[in-house]
Amino acid sequence: MRRLLSVLMMSTVLVFSDVYLLAGHQDARADAVQRELDGRYSRLAADGSPGFAVLVKRNGKVLFQQGYGVRDLRDKRKIDPRTNFRLASCSKQFTAMAIMLLVHDGKLRYEETLTDIFPEFPAYGKSITVRHLLNHTSGLPDYEDLMALAEQARGTIWSSQRQIRDDEVLQLLETESQGKFVPGSKWEYSNSGYVVLGLIVAKRSGQPFGAFLQDRIFAPLKMNTTLVLEKGTNAVASRAYGHSKKDGHFIETDQSSTSATQGDGGVYSNLEDLSNWDNALRNHALLSEKEFMVAITPANLPAGAEQKLAEDAPNSLRGKASGYGFGWFLNLQDTHALMWHYGDTMGFKSAILRYLDSDLTVIVLSNRADLDAGALALKASQSVLPAANR
Repeated sequence: MRRLLSVLMMSTVLVFSDVYLLAGHQDARADAVQRELDGRYSRLAADGSPGFAVLVKRNGKVLFQQGYGVRDLRDKRKIDPRTNFRLASCSKQFTAMAIMLLVHDGKLRYEETLTDIFPEFPAYGKSITVRHLLNHTSGLPDYEDLMALAEQARGTIWSSQRQIRDDEVLQLLETESQGKFVPGSKWEYSNSGYVVLGLIVAKRSGQPFGAFLQDRIFAPLKMNTTLVLEKGTNAVASRAYGHSKKDGHFIETDQSSTSATQGDGGVYSNLEDLSNWDNALRNHALLSEKEFMVAITPANLPAGAEQKLAEDAPNSLRGKASGYGFGWFLNLQDTHALMWHYGDTMGFKSAILRYLDSDLTVIVLSNRADLDAGALALKASQSVLPAANR
């Protein structure tokens, strides 16, 4: 009996020693990652210049979370993990989730068409489904092209002070008699499609788009300062403003004539809230794993179908866009399967990378147009997964 107790005690000591050494190794690795990333990023933004914020998580644990530079050039308040940036097209993942929640509720189906939802929509909407809108295979005309045509005919209509709204986008689309291509025949990135999805959320939920996101996504996940900005209705706390360089100096370029649309890019958020969002995706807090699978299933296209990224897609990530699901670019064939998105508008750049097999998430939010947020995010992922992007 004494010999058995002695063996058990020795085994216990060895197990705890192994756990302690493993934990020590992990802590040392995390410290090394923090030093490496801070050394790299601290050189990119001077104390008084616009900057960026970076989050790196592995297995749900924050390895690195830091802000650099300032939120604006007037008060020069420092960027920190609670600074709210305009996400631009990274907002599309929330629009897609809102649609998926309505499907979950039984208030919408993926195969419903535009004319099912908006009976006044022209006949070309009869073959455009919610699924087409979600995965950019709808062929809807680009609303910015339609704005330009309208202004050619009528003079200036929209500006940074008089911004186009989602319902006006729908009206422009309703003046057309056909789409750009047969729905489902090719893939072409479409902001028009996501503006329309935001309108669908409002119509089928009976709530404004931003209110639905607040009630069903942001509040339950404790994304406490994340919101869909609506001028005159709400305000962004700890707000970063977008900046671009002119003649070698930064100027504020925060707003344009299209900055008020919601479904395609109207969300403001920060590292802390997006970390909660990442946890919810990991833990299937809003939808079951089965329900969410459609979001990371590439659009089904005919063999050889054309795939066209938006012109503002960062060069660093163009090779990572082998498909698109619901609100996410997909690169599932890579060494480390990846779902990701970028955002780019009026002095804001953002990138969210989620490596599915490795449980690694990297988020970069920037309020300056001269940085490639995708490249910064890839560099961070390489620090944790050295073979991820080689």
